[in-house]
Amino acid sequence: MHLIMLKSKLHMARVTDAQLDYHGSLTIDSRLMKEAEILPFEKILVANVENGERFETYAIPGKAGSGEICLNGAAARKGKVGDRLIIFAFALMTRKEAARAKPVILCLNAQNQVAEVLH
Repeated sequence: MHLIMLKSKLHMARVTDAQLDYHGSLTIDSRLMKEAEILPFEKILVANVENGERFETYAIPGKAGSGEICLNGAAARKGKVGDRLIIFAFALMTRKEAARAKPVILCLNAQNQVAEVLH
């Protein structure tokens, strides 16, 4: 049996842009992606704290150090600039793997810089 477990989380990421005319996805500062161990094109779940919207998409890397969090395509309808998001990535694990796994949780400040790292 395999379990779906939290692997990574970006907590309180602020939307910096929204581009409706785009093929879709969420652009994330590539430095944040690396630190959170989220790979390019990895499936993510996004929860908008401001309006309760939740959606699945995939992560695409933005400019390193930019703090960019951009809603693209249909996701641009799920929030607006300034909204706070929680971005989750999950992994499929055996019970043994899940017992040892510790998710990477990055708590971000208003400029999308890491304020705290939880494991």
